[in-house]
Parts: sequence; C-alpha cells; structure tokens
Amino acid sequence: MAKVVSDPDAFRKLFVDFEHTAFKFEVRRAYGLPSEDLPFQQFLNGEDPGVEWLRDWLDLMREQTSTGKRVERVRVVDDPPSDYLRFEIFITPHNIAAGEDIRYLDRARARELQLPNHDFWLFDSRTLAILHFGEDDAFLGFEMVEDTDELLRHCYWRDVAWTRARRLSDQAR
Repeated sequence: MAKVVSDPDAFRKLFVDFEHTAFKFEVRRAYGLPSEDLPFQQFLNGEDPGVEWLRDWLDLMREQTSTGKRVERVRVVDDPPSDYLRFEIFITPHNIAAGEDIRYLDRARARELQLPNHDFWLFDSRTLAILHFGEDDAFLGFEMVEDTDELLRHCYWRDVAWTRARRLSDQAR
C-alpha cells in the first residue's frame, strides 16, 4: 500500500485548494468517525442529534460552493440501508443546504456497473485521494494517487456512477 496520510489539516486542504469540482464515491455501510459517535447514538435512540458536530464541515462546504465550486457525492446504498446509512440520509438535507449535491445508487446496480468497492475523492478530475479505513470502520487517512491510468479509471467510475445515481427526492418516483 502507498503512503497513507492521516493529517486532518492536509485532508482539509484538499477541500480548500480545489478549483472546480470535488466528487466523493461512498461505498461503506458505516464510518467510524469519533465526532459522529454521540450524534449517531442519539439518532439510533430516536433523538435529533442536531448539526453542531458537523458545523465545521457544513461551513467549509458553504464557503466553497458559494464561490461556484461544486461538491458532489454518490452514496452506494443497500435496501434496506444500514443504520449508519439511515443516519447519513437523515443528515443529508443539511449537506444539501450547504451546497453539496448528493445522489444515491443501489449497491446491486453499482456491482452490475462494475464500480469500485472503495471510497475516494476526486478533485478537478486530476487529484485522486483514495480513503483508507481500519477493520473497526475508523478512518485511517487518504492515499494520494498520481498514476494517470488510475486517475482516468476513477474519472470514468465517477461519470458512470453520477449519471446513474438519483437524488434522494427522486428515489420514491
């Protein structure tokens, strides 16, 4: 495995420095982020966790998208979704209000399309960060990939996923 960068400031810098588009492909059924532990438990207990725990991210997204930059995600989901994915779906309106465009793709369809089974961020179609997680779903960091063939493969996967994914509001139709 290539070098995994675990510095949160280096990760945040990716979201400040991109020029036009940031795209995330999400395939995990759970994410072990310490900042989400309490809100996730509150959600599971039927309580509204609010969004203060997510404020820094939402502010960053609002700041970036207000300049005309696009932040897009495709979330691969199961039917029925895992508890964590239900939590993400519950929080999604706040992400959208901050300027993100989030769409959903059924896991079986993602397999049919031969999409990857790993999370990644793609910035401006030229910077690829593959995300790494431990067995306990904890985020370990990201790997910057510079190989042109790998970058092009991820751009292709982004395009395939994006054109087939649907907004949450369209799912019921």
